[in-house]
Amino acid sequence: MFSMNLLQKKFSEIFGGKEEWIVRAPGRVNLIGEHTDYNGGFVLPMAIDRAVWIALRSRKDKQVFVYSMEYKENRSFSLDILEKQNQEEKKKSEWIDYIQGTAWALQKEGYNLSGWEGAVCSDVPIGAGLSSSAALELATARAFATIGNIPWNPSQMAYICQKAENLWVHVSCGIMDQMISACGEKDHALLIDCRSLETKLCPTPKGTSIIIMDTATRRGLVESAYNLRREQCETASRLLGIQQLRDISWEDFPKKSTVLSDILQRRSRHVVSENFRTLQAQLAMEKQDTISLGKYMNESHESLKNDFEVSNDALNAMVECARNHPACFGARMTGAGFGGCAVALVRQEMAQDFSTFVSEQYKARTTLNPTLYISQATKGAEIWNVE
Repeated sequence: MFSMNLLQKKFSEIFGGKEEWIVRAPGRVNLIGEHTDYNGGFVLPMAIDRAVWIALRSRKDKQVFVYSMEYKENRSFSLDILEKQNQEEKKKSEWIDYIQGTAWALQKEGYNLSGWEGAVCSDVPIGAGLSSSAALELATARAFATIGNIPWNPSQMAYICQKAENLWVHVSCGIMDQMISACGEKDHALLIDCRSLETKLCPTPKGTSIIIMDTATRRGLVESAYNLRREQCETASRLLGIQQLRDISWEDFPKKSTVLSDILQRRSRHVVSENFRTLQAQLAMEKQDTISLGKYMNESHESLKNDFEVSNDALNAMVECARNHPACFGARMTGAGFGGCAVALVRQEMAQDFSTFVSEQYKARTTLNPTLYISQATKGAEIWNVE
């Protein structure tokens, strides 16, 4: 877990003296709304209480010096000579690319950036589907904004950080990860309309914890499968005569989907029903209706498993173990699928017992060692006040 003392100590050890500011930006988990984003639909993520932290101090030049506590290495670059490489020329992305890319994107938007030196620490697990990259981008943007007295507009900064990942790192992500890392609020999830980019805060149910359940498997085949699912959704939209699957209601789907093949029907049914479930989940959160929220999460997983076919044995086993505990209201895979994490809504007072139970049950079924994170919704990117 994150230690403020260790971060400050490392800054002093590397750079000498004391930092001027500490900024943080959280990772995220998507509660419901999977594979809806590229169909113009709805997602419902929350910022988690794991984050990227930067202790930093301003410089009088245009140099940026950064030490990563995770990778145990120093890197630096000049703000005067940031040039984007072509995707073909680019080697595998490194942690510094997300910092450089954010600086480049900010400059492209017309911001005059100042140099700084800082130590970076993260307790967002890398590769677990909890968006450590977006957290690093938003923490970096917060650092530059703090140093340069740049007004902080969360949504605008999310767009800029998405541009950094799309055009500098060459990852074709949507806006969800950056938006929730920028705009999250304590005790709330965030409904995002992926077409209009309108957002709405939704209160998480009182007396509950969100448990993130890492299956200890990673998404090996997700890129080709992801591209195929996108193609299938686009084909279905054309056959239905609509712009995106967002444009057909759950009520109209049964009679209008008869023009589709069986596989396109199933792919479309997931997206259309998932949009419906996500909006219903948002209403359930407004009413503090924990039972209904859990039901929609359960239905989401079954749809992802059977209609969209992006789950796997490990995710299914984890979800089943979670549902076997009496404190669980609902559980589902989260993320693109084929490995990674699941998420469960659990009674808060039984969260630790739930975590122990599920870990033991899952290990017995799969021989894999899972990691479970008991989480609460937190605020988005911010300057941290250190007394």
